[in-house]
Amino acid sequence: MSQSLLPKSLLYSIFARISGPGLDTDSFEALRASYRGNFLGKAIAYDNRQREIPSRFIQSLRWHPVRLISFLDRPYYYGAKKKYLDWIASRHLEGGRYDFFHSWSGDCLETLRVAKNRKIPTLIEIPTWHRGSQRAEVSGQTSEVRPTSWKSRFLLERERFLEEYELATLVVVLSEKAAESFRVAGFPDEKLFYLPRGVDVERFKPGTRPPIFRAIFSGALIKRKGIHHLLEAWHRLNLRDAELWLLGSIHDEAKPYLKQFGRENVRVLGFKRDLENYLNQGSVYVFPSRLEGSAKTIYEAAATGLPMITTREAGDVVRDGVEGIIVQPGDVDAIAAAIEHLYRHPEIVATMGGAARQRALENFTWDHYRTRLLGAYERAIQMAR
Repeated sequence: MSQSLLPKSLLYSIFARISGPGLDTDSFEALRASYRGNFLGKAIAYDNRQREIPSRFIQSLRWHPVRLISFLDRPYYYGAKKKYLDWIASRHLEGGRYDFFHSWSGDCLETLRVAKNRKIPTLIEIPTWHRGSQRAEVSGQTSEVRPTSWKSRFLLERERFLEEYELATLVVVLSEKAAESFRVAGFPDEKLFYLPRGVDVERFKPGTRPPIFRAIFSGALIKRKGIHHLLEAWHRLNLRDAELWLLGSIHDEAKPYLKQFGRENVRVLGFKRDLENYLNQGSVYVFPSRLEGSAKTIYEAAATGLPMITTREAGDVVRDGVEGIIVQPGDVDAIAAAIEHLYRHPEIVATMGGAARQRALENFTWDHYRTRLLGAYERAIQMAR
């Protein structure tokens, strides 16, 4: 990769922290790519929890003035925080010393406008799907809150996201399903860049197989991630010498299903920071989500060597019949059948689990992610010429 096709001074912004779980990990690994490439100019985020990259490169907004309105409901407060981040980034870009801007959908409209005026190439990442897609609406991705008061100026309306898509030089999607949502909306293929996530394969490793059949789900216990369908499927099966572990924060919408379908062999363990110490005690991983960009938990389960029962909507890590079984979202019969199939065939569990670990090693380490990200920067610069 030619150094001349990489930025000389990158401005990066994200509505997250630098280092930690979820997007915080993504932000850190993205900044590693530019820092190690000697072209990181400045990163703007809501906190900095790492020590590898010197703090002079990172502006932390941890103590921000938007805290004064933290009493507002989440859509308003989060919208205000995103707009504040955007305002700070736009002022940096107006300073004139950056030649590339990288941010996330919803975080950067004003900054993209500045970049367009200054002819600076830009890249935005899409955490889920196109905001105008029908599936996004069905899955609750678009806000149902409507402007009714002075607070409405803080809301992130759909038009904001759509304008960001148009202004960005390059739009990064995390899966083929996400890319399809853009194509269906008439988005040109040349503006899309496919960038799957990575996983720490040293942290997430296979453990000793448990003496019983243990299925694991990790993630927020919400309907969008299919937790109610999993609970119903598990209840129908009534398997002997088997248990289901649910790892994640319990949301109110899941409680009726936990009450209706709960059994003694369903263990609700809550959110765990040391997730690797639970995944490596599993037999299989089940994640029947309706909508993701590319679920990080699937990468983690793969690295741990677990065969997976999941949906194509959760990302592209699993190939049907190789690393796991792909089911349609909401298909309780298919989820139950897949669980029972792996329950009755431990030899398939072992084969698929080994394939999952190998796929993570060969395709989805953070080294793979950073190399692909540099390719995205190169593509955006070429497009802007």
